[in-house]
Amino acid sequence: MKIASINVNGIRDAVDRGFLDWLAQQDADVVCVQNIKAKSFELGDHILYPEGYEGYFLDAEEDGFSGVALYCRKIPKAIMYGLGFPQCDHEGRFLQADYDRFSIATFLMPDGSDQKAKQAFMEQYQEYLTKMSRKRREYIICGTWHIAHKTIDLANWSDNQLTSGFRPEERAWMDQVLGPTGFIDTFREINRDAGEYTWWPKLDQDVPRDRQEGWRIDYQLVGPNFRRHVVDAWIDYDATFSEFAPLIVEYDLAL
Repeated sequence: MKIASINVNGIRDAVDRGFLDWLAQQDADVVCVQNIKAKSFELGDHILYPEGYEGYFLDAEEDGFSGVALYCRKIPKAIMYGLGFPQCDHEGRFLQADYDRFSIATFLMPDGSDQKAKQAFMEQYQEYLTKMSRKRREYIICGTWHIAHKTIDLANWSDNQLTSGFRPEERAWMDQVLGPTGFIDTFREINRDAGEYTWWPKLDQDVPRDRQEGWRIDYQLVGPNFRRHVVDAWIDYDATFSEFAPLIVEYDLAL
């Protein structure tokens, strides 16, 4: 099973830059999309239902803001929209597809432009993650978490210790998620190298991404029972339709 996760930072602009062409080449079972920045009813069928996929969308109430989507080759048994608290649901930040053995979610953390709002979200989201970790069902949570966990996960970390996304309290929160709460960072199961990034805040499209300062703030997290099912994980640096790069993980699982 192949799962791709990508923050398109505006799906209409991403489509204009080749997102659907990229999607058609992936042969992914599920594609988790973040930052739609559009109302789904405004989008054409070629975006809502690309060939070979069923599309599911959760819009933010505010125009041109947030929103997440799932593209699924196999129709899920159920779709869960939101998490039941207003900051998440009104802003379109969590969408989950349920299959027989496990669930796959697309998720978008607040970016920290309002740090108090981000912290409030993290506190409520932690409660949900703790409940998830206690269930028999397994979860794969994909998306932009807007936190670089370790110093190897961003360039010039020493200059960014008070920057949203690398503040001590945010990193401590990720320590909790990837520690006592029990989730696993699938990418780091495969690749422990520094300099692996999924977002470039000052991206210059004329300069190769591996020569620019980036952050790794996108993750696919699984529970400890799924650690053994992670086969491969990589970042697709050739996809240039967003200042984010897709994170792709292969699992020895079937939908």
